[in-house]
Amino acid sequence: MILDADIKVQLNQYLQLMEGNVLLKVSVGTDDVSNEVLALVDELAAMSSSITVEKTSLPRTPSFSVNRIGEDTGITFAGVPLGHEFTSLVLALLQVSGRAPKVEQNVIDQIRNIKGEYHFETYISLSCHNCPDVVQALNLMSVLNSGITHTMIDGAAFKEEVERKDIMAVPSVYLNGEFLSSGRMTLEEILAKISDAPDASELTNKEPYDVLVVGGGPAGASASIYAARKGIRTGIVAERFGGQVMDTMGIENFISVKHTEGPKLVASLEEHVKEYGIDVMNLQRAKRLEKKEFIEIELENGAVLKSKTVILSTGARWRNVGVPGEAEFKNKGVAYCPHCDGPLFAGKHVAVIGGGNSGIEAAIDLAGIVKHVTVLEFMPELKADAVLQKRLYSLPNVTVIKNVQTKEITGTDKVNGISYVERDTEAVQHIELQGVFVQIGLVPNTDWLGDVIERTRFGEIVVDGHGATNIPGVFAAGDCTNSAYKQIIISMGSGATAALGAFDYLIRN
Repeated sequence: MILDADIKVQLNQYLQLMEGNVLLKVSVGTDDVSNEVLALVDELAAMSSSITVEKTSLPRTPSFSVNRIGEDTGITFAGVPLGHEFTSLVLALLQVSGRAPKVEQNVIDQIRNIKGEYHFETYISLSCHNCPDVVQALNLMSVLNSGITHTMIDGAAFKEEVERKDIMAVPSVYLNGEFLSSGRMTLEEILAKISDAPDASELTNKEPYDVLVVGGGPAGASASIYAARKGIRTGIVAERFGGQVMDTMGIENFISVKHTEGPKLVASLEEHVKEYGIDVMNLQRAKRLEKKEFIEIELENGAVLKSKTVILSTGARWRNVGVPGEAEFKNKGVAYCPHCDGPLFAGKHVAVIGGGNSGIEAAIDLAGIVKHVTVLEFMPELKADAVLQKRLYSLPNVTVIKNVQTKEITGTDKVNGISYVERDTEAVQHIELQGVFVQIGLVPNTDWLGDVIERTRFGEIVVDGHGATNIPGVFAAGDCTNSAYKQIIISMGSGATAALGAFDYLIRN
């Protein structure tokens, strides 16, 4: 039995929503994973009279495809889609059966209008919380367009294939046999890669806003909702809705919610934002801010948006070590997400750079997967909470090296080692390993502002108690500001503060 009793209860409720019959074509051998695949599809068929199973031969074994009767949809799962991918399986069953996807009609039309043959393959790990978004987006595209197919490939079940292609980060997407991209992508981002970008004039011709929010993380979502609730024209322009929260695994300090995951929280934020008729402009990167009659925000695509007030909530990104080899071997052994990419380093030796909470949490997680973890900390002592340090030092396959500076990440076509300098003796040491996880904090996404907005020496936007910057009408909130602490709940509060500050500015001016 693959599915436990609790999952079966939930699954049974979903299967009752199926609107038509589905045929699972399964290709299996005699190995353990094949047995699990066969057991899974048989359990699904036993739970619903709308599901039937047929043995066949598919390009990969073990795998199974999800089809309408008499029609191949192009959706294939190579491996057992449990863990984070279980939702991908459920959605595939529902959508193939005829259940309408929860996607805006203009997106559905865009997918259906794509011409040509697009055969996608996505390499994933079942512990990756970024992977399901990509898998579900490509599955949906396969359902809606007969020229598109998609295969999810569990890297743990197809290790030889993963090693042959040197895949060291998930999700990794291939299109028609060629590498397309790695990392989380939304449906909109995938469509942007394979179809024409919208004309910049469409954005430039928009009427000026009362409040324009730049950035779509918790601060930006909160700011736009608070502004829209005042009944004023509100827009939000974001490179990626949700920001770095999309890459956050477990959230246990969001008051009133004992536990949630980043993507789940972001989905709720996006749903809430759309309730207020806010003009959401996604996949757009801000390039320049200038105050004229209105405050103007120029985007990378050349479009210029105008607004009476602006709230900057561009958040922060993972800080790079900035040593030779880091950029060269990104996704070739250099990684930033232990939850996503950790399983690809099973049985290998890795290093974690950073002794704060994020670094030590990463080391603890990785120790349960890899052969050995070496933690490198710049300061003489670790900065992580005592409870995390106690857990770390109890692990037999972890080495902690303090008071050292990373010098170089070495390799040829992928990482093979790391060199560091002992800060007290200046001696250079080298460790042979296969992976490096960088966990040294955040840097604000404010470079594009130049000298227009006052910033600290760390690049953080300086704000007052109302969220106001040094430029009248320009406010800021969240991790891009000089707020004392970088937390989701604090970002949301500061977003609300900035929106109220902007509204107060509008009624006084």
